Amino acid sequence: MPERIQCEFHLLRYVPDAVKNEFVNIGVMLREAGRTETTRVRFTRDWSRVRCMDPDADTALLEAMEGELAARVRDGGSGSKPVLQMLEESLSTSVQMTESRGALAESVPAEMEQLMRLYVEPMRERVVRRKSGRAGIAAQMRSTFERAGVWELMRKRIAASQYTRPGDPLKIDCGYRPNGVIRMFQAVSLEGDLEAAKVLAYSADRLRAGVRRVEDASLDLAAVVEPLRGVVEGSGEAEDRYRFGVETMEEQGLRVLTVAQLAGAAETARKELRV
Repeated sequence: MPERIQCEFHLLRYVPDAVKNEFVNIGVMLREAGRTETTRVRFTRDWSRVRCMDPDADTALLEAMEGELAARVRDGGSGSKPVLQMLEESLSTSVQMTESRGALAESVPAEMEQLMRLYVEPMRERVVRRKSGRAGIAAQMRSTFERAGVWELMRKRIAASQYTRPGDPLKIDCGYRPNGVIRMFQAVSLEGDLEAAKVLAYSADRLRAGVRRVEDASLDLAAVVEPLRGVVEGSGEAEDRYRFGVETMEEQGLRVLTVAQLAGAAETARKELRV
């Protein structure tokens, strides 16, 4: 039996009203004991309980905070003081962190999954409506990269405008730079409207030129789509639309991956990021 790793974790809680002191657990911060560089941060992907407690909650800000926290704990000092300061500066008392608790883990990624199930998303056992379309693809993409331990090392919601021109509204879901290439991944659903596929294909050349100009790197842009069998239900028209979307993107030099191929991309990311 492999030796277990001594870990420390904090729960992150959303507290909309300090007087009532009611809270919802929204995330976990986990690290190997005494090793700040191993710290991982993960927030929930289901904000329904937060909205139930506080209908006016700024969940977009909370989502952005996950990436900011992860970057802060990777780059900033030892112990939890920098994190506490960032919490106070960012959201005052609306997000609080519990005292450190100990845990014995088989691995840090496996322990993160377990802690999220135990403390943050205990209702997962209930039957919930399955996400479909772009939201479903994006959720699978995130889960796959999380299991590989690379999600927190990736850039999220990458603004195309920094590479194309001001005003470009396109945001790329995630990406990373292992060496002289930047790999980006965008969830694209081919179930219905193909506008997203056409927008991404249209933007590909400008993105490549911009990445070369700004980052001095080449761009590997991948569109992640649902498998053909998930779209086609005995409809030749649906299959034609699906193939049109794939071919339109491939003609512009995009890699098109189905969600079934994400594990391979995540394994490549794990090796390139040396996780």
